[in-house]
Amino acid sequence: MIAATGIDLRLGAVDVLAGAQLCTRPGQVVGLIGPNGSGKSSLLRCLYGMLRPNRGAVLIGGEAIESLSQRSIARAVAVVAQDTSADGIGITVGEFVLLGRHIHRGDHQGFTDHDRRVALDALALVDLSGFAERSLHELSGGERQRVMIARCIAQQSPVMLLDEPTNHLDVRYQHETLMLVRSLEIDSIVVLHDLNLAGRYCDHLALLDRGTVVHQGPPENVLRSDVLEPVYGIEVRRLADGQHTYLAFGPPSL
Repeated sequence: MIAATGIDLRLGAVDVLAGAQLCTRPGQVVGLIGPNGSGKSSLLRCLYGMLRPNRGAVLIGGEAIESLSQRSIARAVAVVAQDTSADGIGITVGEFVLLGRHIHRGDHQGFTDHDRRVALDALALVDLSGFAERSLHELSGGERQRVMIARCIAQQSPVMLLDEPTNHLDVRYQHETLMLVRSLEIDSIVVLHDLNLAGRYCDHLALLDRGTVVHQGPPENVLRSDVLEPVYGIEVRRLADGQHTYLAFGPPSL
């Protein structure tokens, strides 16, 4: 479990987060939503130690993150970051996914047959069976994104943090990726821009505005016009097709 309380973060002259709080929920997908610049990615980076807040606490398994080694953090938390660039990485897809198993090996231990099976199984889960021998830098952006997720699956950490994992993916793989995240039944926090995807695949939503979590709860309690319109500055309407509820957006508020 990861919990963040009272997180203040200042980068240069900009206050990025102000009293933000968030925690994982057992076996559920928590969605981080909000406009550009609201602090979603910055809060996620605080949760795995890439950024250190000026104030507040991040706890992993009840322990302060600053007291943990990088290996301990990685054993607890798998991360799919935004940057999926493969420039200059001269390894195969299979080798890259296998790196997710490094945290389970000693510094001078090689990978086992079990590690290789886990890596191949992870590639199969993201629909990339047969890609193990392909060069990572030859893949499309969407394929690389799925490889990043496969590496995190191979890591087998109990918590997964994903920063805009549907970037570069077409509609089919956006849905398949989020269905996969749900099926893993581990604690997950995912940053999403698409509110309809967030409503369909997340169990709990946290809405950020100017660095603060201003509303959180089940999707049906967060994806409401009275909650979203003041934050996004645009008309929001809820539509239903009998199975799912969708949001439609009108002209920006003046």
